[in-house]
Amino acid sequence: MPRRFDALLQHRAAHETATISALFASDPARASRFSARLGDMLFDFSKTQIDAQALDMLIEISKRAGVETYRDRMFSGAKINETEGRAVLHTALRNLAATVTVEGKDVMPELRATHARASQFARDVRAGRFQGQGGAITDVVNIGIGGSDLGPAMAALALAPFADGPRCHFVSNVDGAHIADTLKGLNPETTLVIVASKTFTTIETMTNADTAKRWMAAKVANPAAQFAAVSTAADKTAAYGIDAERVFGFEDWVGGRYSMWGPIGLALMLAVGPEDFDAFLAGGADMDAHFRQAPLAQNLPVLLALVGIWHNQVCGHATRAVLPYDQRLARLPAYLQQLEMESNGKRVSMDGADLPYHSGPVVWGEPGTNGQHAFYQLIHQGTRVVPCEFILARQGHEPELAHQHLLLVANCLAQSEALMQGRSLDEARAIMAKKGLTGAELERQARHRVFPGNRPSTTLAIARLTPFTLGQIIALYEHRVFVEGVILGINSYDQWGVELGKELALALQPILEGKADAAGKDGSTRQLVEYLRG
Repeated sequence: MPRRFDALLQHRAAHETATISALFASDPARASRFSARLGDMLFDFSKTQIDAQALDMLIEISKRAGVETYRDRMFSGAKINETEGRAVLHTALRNLAATVTVEGKDVMPELRATHARASQFARDVRAGRFQGQGGAITDVVNIGIGGSDLGPAMAALALAPFADGPRCHFVSNVDGAHIADTLKGLNPETTLVIVASKTFTTIETMTNADTAKRWMAAKVANPAAQFAAVSTAADKTAAYGIDAERVFGFEDWVGGRYSMWGPIGLALMLAVGPEDFDAFLAGGADMDAHFRQAPLAQNLPVLLALVGIWHNQVCGHATRAVLPYDQRLARLPAYLQQLEMESNGKRVSMDGADLPYHSGPVVWGEPGTNGQHAFYQLIHQGTRVVPCEFILARQGHEPELAHQHLLLVANCLAQSEALMQGRSLDEARAIMAKKGLTGAELERQARHRVFPGNRPSTTLAIARLTPFTLGQIIALYEHRVFVEGVILGINSYDQWGVELGKELALALQPILEGKADAAGKDGSTRQLVEYLRG
């Protein structure tokens, strides 16, 4: 381990036996001391083993790593993506009133113009001024993959209560079943297709786009007239037949997994309308301002990141579970999985040297209460500790079902409490004795009912899930990734690990088609090719 974490590791070893419950017992104000707020948002990390000294040490580490300096450089347009020589300016997409320069050029007029064009297009579609061959657009099919799919698909589901435009569908997988099942039942004459690919060459996306175009051509005289594109490849979109007025580009300093604030969010804008989309942007900008201005000890993205560093690099917990107690946030864990694992799943530092410690954790999760009947068993009684990140709202969108929301909230709070408190062997014995068991059978049954407890969790609570609060949440996690990356000394904004599989897939396709020989492949791959070719 490097010297960066030495003192923390020593502190952890010296206080490893201190339980979370004991920390609460020794400090009646612990909950407020280990929490931070932004408006109606509350982040509570008091149910962890971080004590006051550990928190001070973590904050000091963030300072020494240069988090504040890198943060200011990012917002100013500096090329902090060093391996690709690019700025990192997805924040500019959600703060259109700002002035941001890249290499001496103010980039904001073009961003504002693209946003205005997308907003007007969305208004035209929603008002029926832009129509398909069969009339007003009833359905939108967004075809993309990775950041061109996960973000808008997650957000469209999250903001379903605000959706009053055409129905939005999302296709990503090159598996033909995905697009076939999506198009089934849709009317091609009233469907708009958005092809989201910066280069307009992404093989999965373009394969699905071609399938959608053939499907539409069976009923529509000019299918390209019902296509829009989110791409910077104007020549390729023109060759595809898509009018330039329906092509929306974005710069290379907007990474795919950070891009739904701009044109990649077009499907979301069509669903909820430009006004609510702008509220989503405003929520992100609000978190940006907080991240830039709040002291580190009260800074939500910094604190969320420091908790992550504590659990992964200091405590050695290899995974983290994201557990939203909101069905409409069902896709949030998958979105954060890409955001965090593609960003911080690296093995070398900025200078190319091997990392002397683990990088980002495995991120996974499902919404509550479904997860309670699936994998919470392992979280409560398994041999590995899984830090949990709960997310819940004070209020739901169905006032007539307020009793169900109350039950949802009760379950969420109960889970974090149970993870912390656990159940001792003596308590389990007492329960079994009340059931009439004695002797060896009492002991055996009691041991199955022991919960170790002392398992950490955080809770992010919001007043209500709205476009604004969703924007806050997504920006919060984006900046969390940034802070962790700076502390780990890695580049969070490239993704070279995605490339090798793509290259090998292109080489395997002609082999599977029988147009090339598999002789150069390993024995397993040759056997599988032979089987799959029949």
